[in-house]
Amino acid sequence: MSHSLKAILTSLLIPLLIVGCASSPERPETPRQALFGLSQRAASRLIEMSPLPHPPSDQVLLLSISEVAPGFGFGTQRVQESLMRALLGLSNGPQVLDWAGTIGEGAKDNQWRLDSRLEADGPRLTLSDRTLLPYRLSLTLRRPGSDAPLWAHEIQGAFDATAL
Repeated sequence: MSHSLKAILTSLLIPLLIVGCASSPERPETPRQALFGLSQRAASRLIEMSPLPHPPSDQVLLLSISEVAPGFGFGTQRVQESLMRALLGLSNGPQVLDWAGTIGEGAKDNQWRLDSRLEADGPRLTLSDRTLLPYRLSLTLRRPGSDAPLWAHEIQGAFDATAL
């Protein structure tokens, strides 16, 4: 490659690099996208790591009402809906039902109750271009009618506050 061609290419590439570095950061996720991403991770971990039989398609997962700490900008219903969609979106996943009631001794062997709790996992973190809200999502799998956990898992991360 000739020296003049290299000089021309360099003079064209430098402004592109400067513009790319100076451009605004990517748009933050919407609250729905952020929650769905978290819910997809939760659903995957449940299927991969819990004692649910494989394939779990013959199992019935009773999704209890999620507990959501204040301060995230969304409530229980939005978290519940997101978790439900992620679980239903799994291939060969369990059957999923919203569950607010109680089941005593009449529970079937293929029924499981999933409890979830979303809470702050520290103070807000202020960066130069955004604020992050650390969270911890706790999942607990139980048999209906029993308070004894059969499996528990926590997922930690941070939501971009500008998205919420």
